Amino acid sequence: MKIKEVVALLDAKVVAGHAYLESEVEYCFSSDLMSDVLTVETDNLMLLTGLANLQTIRTSEMSDITKIIFVRKKKATDEMIQLAAENDIILIECDYSMFKTSGLLYSAGLKPVY
Repeated sequence: MKIKEVVALLDAKVVAGHAYLESEVEYCFSSDLMSDVLTVETDNLMLLTGLANLQTIRTSEMSDITKIIFVRKKKATDEMIQLAAENDIILIECDYSMFKTSGLLYSAGLKPVY
């Protein structure tokens, strides 16, 4: 699924990484625990999280995750947007709950990690 399709499906807003809207995503992982994110070893992964802070960006960078959706109306700060841009990470803001967002993406064909 293309990132631009994800954005449209979730009625979401891209706040960083607009150049990557044509890129594809195959897997999705939902977590607010960055320690759990560090254990995932899957390529082409999108992270759904309600944890909107710099640690999320840093953890994603360490885990080679370049696609992040912030759920529950969480907003990225300017500092987060800058760090994401420096690391070629796309940031998306979504008003839906993590449960609804996960369900919509799963129904649209994104695969779970496990």
